[in-house]
Amino acid sequence: MNTINETAVSVTGLEKRFGAFVAVNKVNFEVKKGEIFGFLGPNGAGKSTTIRMLCGIITPTSGKGQVGGFDIMTEQEKIKQNIGYMSQKFSLYDDLTVEENIDFYSGIYKIPKAEKKERKEHVLEIAGIGEFRHKLTRTLSGGWKQRLALGCAIIHRPRIIFLDEPTSGVDPITRGNFWAVINEMAENGITVFVTTHYMEEAENCGRVALVYKGNIIAMGTPEEMKTKFMENDIIKIKSDKAEEMLEEIGRAKGVREAALFGASVHAVSFDAAVSIPDIENILRSSGAENISVEKIKPSLEDVFVSLIENYDSKNKNA
Repeated sequence: MNTINETAVSVTGLEKRFGAFVAVNKVNFEVKKGEIFGFLGPNGAGKSTTIRMLCGIITPTSGKGQVGGFDIMTEQEKIKQNIGYMSQKFSLYDDLTVEENIDFYSGIYKIPKAEKKERKEHVLEIAGIGEFRHKLTRTLSGGWKQRLALGCAIIHRPRIIFLDEPTSGVDPITRGNFWAVINEMAENGITVFVTTHYMEEAENCGRVALVYKGNIIAMGTPEEMKTKFMENDIIKIKSDKAEEMLEEIGRAKGVREAALFGASVHAVSFDAAVSIPDIENILRSSGAENISVEKIKPSLEDVFVSLIENYDSKNKNA
């Protein structure tokens, strides 16, 4: 049976207010079964509040929705029993061994006694932590704790798992390894809803929603984000004086802003055809050498920065 066309999560007009503060502003979206759906945005954008409403941890102020067929307003306990959830802060016990933590969560999720041993071995295998099974959890690095937390979150074999900033605070290699596990879960039909502020991680998602100030400001595949939703051109500038001339590049014709991007400078332009000749002239006039100025496909970080600026520009007088 093809499950990708079935809905795992859907919300309409989902809102959460804390007094006068609107944390989540009437958002709408659907997540298909077996999909990796990324909820991207800066800290404070409303990502964690949304995921906590979907997991039945807090009650929405208004709106409606379902997770795994259960109502987010009236069936929160059923949702908790049928999903996996990994929060930003590891909910592990440092004074227990890896194996004892897994046993503890087996009890929490009421795993049948006859299945506990097999489930434990599966968690150890999928998380790649079998060699640490007898080690105290406090002795593990952040990356291994993260894998253990993920294993404990899926020991009851949920079909939907929510990961709230799961790779925050770990190194890029560990993040890559963690995403390999997430991709494997998705290949096995598990729906993964993940929040992150690491733009490069969105490339692993089937679709992403960009969240800012409680609003979804764009949603689509990573490729759609770089094409359909990008209103401006991105120009990549490399030369021996590109960094030195950053302010001048930012004042070139048609350029909205310029910023360092690794070893080069990225300029956001209303029209690359207008900006590129002027940028080249600026660099040549400064005596720069090895000049390379070209329009490129934007990265997701470029897209997100541009979308935020456009949003703020349109809403500054609202």
